[in-house]
Amino acid sequence: MEKSSSIRSVERAIDLLQALNRRPLSTLHDLHCETGLPKPSIVRLLRTLEAKGLAAQSSSYGTYKLLGRVKSLSSGFHHEPLIIEVAEDIMIDFTKREGWPLALALFDMNAMVVRACTIPYTSLSLEHSSLSRRLSMVSRAPGRAFLAHSPPNEQKIILEIVKASKDPEDEPARDAQAMARMIEQVRERGYATRDPLLEPRSSTIAVPVHEGERVVASLGLTWITAAMPLQKAIDQHLPGLLATAEAISRELASRSALARNPYRVPIYETAPGLPRLV
Repeated sequence: MEKSSSIRSVERAIDLLQALNRRPLSTLHDLHCETGLPKPSIVRLLRTLEAKGLAAQSSSYGTYKLLGRVKSLSSGFHHEPLIIEVAEDIMIDFTKREGWPLALALFDMNAMVVRACTIPYTSLSLEHSSLSRRLSMVSRAPGRAFLAHSPPNEQKIILEIVKASKDPEDEPARDAQAMARMIEQVRERGYATRDPLLEPRSSTIAVPVHEGERVVASLGLTWITAAMPLQKAIDQHLPGLLATAEAISRELASRSALARNPYRVPIYETAPGLPRLV
């Protein structure tokens, strides 16, 4: 019982840290809604985080924030997939030019996980960060974009996995006809949108990112819904979003080829004497 209780305490602390990371300032009510933890438990955890120098109550009464020391939790983690290294500067350039934040999501078991975002480079966001957020494959734009552009056999496997989820956002996966319509629509349009009933204060469109013929990620643009309707956002920003995804795909292919052949040794195709550098 003692071991079980200890593990649960760690889980709660991690949930709370993730919730605090999503916005600059969080009220006790915000943290309660996002974590589902009882408010007395949240207060005790906040006191512990304060004692360790990871969080503090801000000068605005009743709100809490993370402190710089929280970065020490990631100081020993250095591995990132090549696509993240490739994508970040390209994404930042887009956000500095257009204003709206981008998020790059990678597939993980039964959801898309945000691995890079440009929220820190704009004030036009309702969140402090979306990093590490898990997004439904069937209700969220990045998940739909990735699913629709995956090979049919992978689509089938992913949908079977998602069907077992207890998350209400994954419920549509059980409707085979609805999924087929959604996949066809996304492929025809070239972009995916979020279920409009989810988080109506903001909206997202997403497109796939490829490495060669294979879809490896999805790139989403999120804006404040009150700022512009969906069609206006598509007209103004979809071309730039597609161009950004294409730039990431090209650079990823180039870096991957260089990694396979770092000394740029000529690779022969069909006829000797006709080298093709890759």
